Amino acid sequence: MADLFRLSAVSAFSDNYIWVLHDQSRAIAVDPGDATPLLAFLAQQQLALSAVWITHHHADHIGGLPQLGSHFPGLPVYGPAGVNGVTQAVGEGDTLTAFGSTVQVWAIPGHTTNHLAYLAGQHLFCGDTLFGAGCGRVFDGTILQLFHSLQRLAALPSETLCYPAHEYTLSNLAFAAAVEPGNAAIRARQAVDSDRRKRGLPTLPTTLAAELASNPFLRTSQAEVGRNASEHAGHQLTRDEDIFATLRSWKNNF
Repeated sequence: MADLFRLSAVSAFSDNYIWVLHDQSRAIAVDPGDATPLLAFLAQQQLALSAVWITHHHADHIGGLPQLGSHFPGLPVYGPAGVNGVTQAVGEGDTLTAFGSTVQVWAIPGHTTNHLAYLAGQHLFCGDTLFGAGCGRVFDGTILQLFHSLQRLAALPSETLCYPAHEYTLSNLAFAAAVEPGNAAIRARQAVDSDRRKRGLPTLPTTLAAELASNPFLRTSQAEVGRNASEHAGHQLTRDEDIFATLRSWKNNF
């Protein structure tokens, strides 16, 4: 069944994207950290904001909620329980509807303990858990939570379209090339995505197939990834979880 909505990326701050699902008159926004560019987009497209989805509580994802609420009284804001501005708490196993499509809510902790994803058909809104060629840092979640959350996302169909909340792809690909220099898919993606950025275009959404081919955090079972992670750690790593943890630590200081 074809989607009954369109998707647009609204740039915010230096590298955030506010993803907007919309038809000819209504819109749903994901993680509106800044209301100003979103309101400008809505006015330009003559759209009324009908709902907001929040993945987690960081300010660059919820900062626009007060201003949006004043523009759209009664605006339903779905997200983790206890997050400022969320009016309807949702969590693992809940479903929403968007333009006739059923949307699954998944708990994907790690970056934060309360991080959610929204899966609308083939469209995955993954916040700061999965990035283009990378993953989020661990804040108040745990590294093991993040590993398992990414493994869960990796099991989705390869044609799944992933919509991270930040434009980090090129810096993540530079790290991926250091981890797995023998991977031709990384070099090919660097060329394509560098060209997109030069033309002022997002590198996102990305397909899960592309992530499985070039994202080191989804490639912990690959021999070269394990070998270079072990070299970085200074001792042999055999478990995927330990390789993943080493990669995340390595990336933190890359």
